[in-house]
Amino acid sequence: MPRVSLILTVIGADHPGLVEKLATTVSANGGNWLESRMAHLAGQFAGILQVETTADNVGQLQSALAALADEGLQTTIEVDRQTQPAESPPLLRLDLVGHDRPGIVREITHVLTEQQANVEELETDVTAAANTGQALFRATIRVQLPPGGSIRRLQEALEGVAADMMVDIRRQA
Repeated sequence: MPRVSLILTVIGADHPGLVEKLATTVSANGGNWLESRMAHLAGQFAGILQVETTADNVGQLQSALAALADEGLQTTIEVDRQTQPAESPPLLRLDLVGHDRPGIVREITHVLTEQQANVEELETDVTAAANTGQALFRATIRVQLPPGGSIRRLQEALEGVAADMMVDIRRQA
C-alpha cells in the first residue's frame, strides 16, 4: 500500500494533555508521527508536524483531526507532494546575536533571499543583555544554500545588517 506524507499545522489554547490527545488521534487513525516543531506562544499551543499514513487512511485521519476542533484544536492538513533530490546541498546552522530593533527579521530574511538561501527552520527570541539590560536579538536559522552558494558571502552579508551583529555559521550533518 502506498504511503502518504501529510503536513499538519495545529493551534489552540494550551493545556496539559493537548499533545497526547493529538498523538493518540494520529496513532488511532493509522498515522505515524515522523517529525514536529511545537511551542507555547502567548497562551497558545502552536505546531507543525509531519505524519505518514497509507493512502487508504488519509480520509479517516483527516476527519479525526478535524474533530479535534470540538476540543479547541484547529488543524490544517496538506499532502506533502515534494520529492527529495538524490543529493541536496549541505544544511547550514546560523547563530546570530545583535541588538534588537524593529525590522531586524525582515533585514535578515532579505539577505537570505538575496543569497538564494532556503530557510528550513527559523527560531528567534529577544532577551535582556546580562551586562546592560538592553534588548538582545538572537536567531538560530537552518538554511540550505544553492549549489555554488558561498558561505563567506552569506556571512559578510549577514554581518552587514548591523555593526554589532555576530554571525556563526556551521555545517549540519
